[in-house]
Amino acid sequence: MTPAAQDTRGAMVEGAMQDAFEQRRPARCGREEWQVRCELAAAYRLFAHLGWHELIYNHLTARVPGTPYFLINPFGLMYREVKAGNLVKIDLDGRQVEPSAHAVNPAGFVVHSAVHAARADAHCVVHTHTTAAQVVSCQQGGLLPLSFNSMFYAGRVAYHAFEGITLDREESARLAASLGDRNVMILRNHGLLVCGPSIGDAFAEHYMVQRACEVQVAAQATGVPLIRPREEIAARASEQYERTARKGDQNTLLWNAMLRQAWDLDPGFCG
Repeated sequence: MTPAAQDTRGAMVEGAMQDAFEQRRPARCGREEWQVRCELAAAYRLFAHLGWHELIYNHLTARVPGTPYFLINPFGLMYREVKAGNLVKIDLDGRQVEPSAHAVNPAGFVVHSAVHAARADAHCVVHTHTTAAQVVSCQQGGLLPLSFNSMFYAGRVAYHAFEGITLDREESARLAASLGDRNVMILRNHGLLVCGPSIGDAFAEHYMVQRACEVQVAAQATGVPLIRPREEIAARASEQYERTARKGDQNTLLWNAMLRQAWDLDPGFCG
C-alpha cells in the first residue's frame, strides 16, 4: 500500500470510528464523556491484545471530563469484554455514581483514587502486573539505563515499597507521596503504575517503560557484561523524549494509530 493510500485508509477508519462513537452514544451520556469511554474501552482491548493484563485483575482508569468522577473496568470481566457502555463511574470514595450491574475491585479503587485525588493532571492511570515489570520491581537497582527505551526514564521513575494487597485506604496517601510529580512508578515486588494527561499519553508511557523492562530482563538473562551509557547521555535522551513525545505530537500520532488498530481488532468496544 502506498503512503497516500495508507493516509486515505487511516482517515477513513478514523472517520468511521467517530461516526460510530456518536451513533452508539446513549442519550444520557454527554459527547465528552462518551469519547473518553470509547477511548478507555479501546485501551482495555489493546492491553488484552498485547498481553498486558492479569485476567480480571488490574485497571485502567480515566477521569470523566469536568467532574471529580472516574471510569473503571467492571470487576469480573476480561479486558476483551470491556465496552464503553459497561465501564463503571465512581467517585473518589469508591461509590458508584450511576447504577451498574457490576461491582468494582476494591484494590483498584485504592490505587487509582490515590493518584486521581492527588494529581489534577493525571486524567488516566494505568496499573499492570506484566512479567517483565514485576521482575524489574524485584531487583534492587530497579529500572536501569541500559536500552534505548529505558533512557527515556533516566531520573524520572518513582518507587513505592510493597505493603501487601492495596486494600488499605491509608496507603493511598503514601502511594501519592511516592509518585510525586512523576508519571511512572515501579511498585516494588508488584508491578507498574503509570499516569498521563490523556489516555493516549498513559498508553505511550506504559508501552515505553514496559519495553524497557522487557529488554532489561532479556539483556540480564544473557549473562554477559552489559554496556551502561554515561549518566549525562541517559539524561540527554530523557530530555529529548520529553520534548518530542510528552510535549510534542508523537504520543497523539501513536494513540490515533492504536485506536485504528483497536477498531480493526473489534469495533464492538464502543458499544
